Amino acid sequence: MQGYFLRLYVRESDKHRGRLLWEWLLDQGNRLGVRGGSAFRSIGGFGRSHAVHEGSFFELAGTTSIEVEFVVTAEEAERLFELIRQAQVRVFYVRLPAHFGVLNPDAKDPPELGADD
Repeated sequence: MQGYFLRLYVRESDKHRGRLLWEWLLDQGNRLGVRGGSAFRSIGGFGRSHAVHEGSFFELAGTTSIEVEFVVTAEEAERLFELIRQAQVRVFYVRLPAHFGVLNPDAKDPPELGADD
């Protein structure tokens, strides 16, 4: 299948309506029927302020970033982006073209996910 690899960057302490933003994003993807999503904590990085943040013992909690990833169809990407726009959540993202499928699919996999290469 053709679609996109989405990576959204949020601070680990960012919240939306009292809930951690990365959890909210994963939940929204799940509710929209996206096949899967993951969240990863970074060990260090910098953003637009160019301040380097590291996930060390001495650093204040909540300053490193979380990467939330989805592999989606074009329609799923647009539905997810529209939901984020409507919620007025500011999120930096990367959207890359992706070809995805399942090698050796089983009966639970949709037929369109079977690998054709």
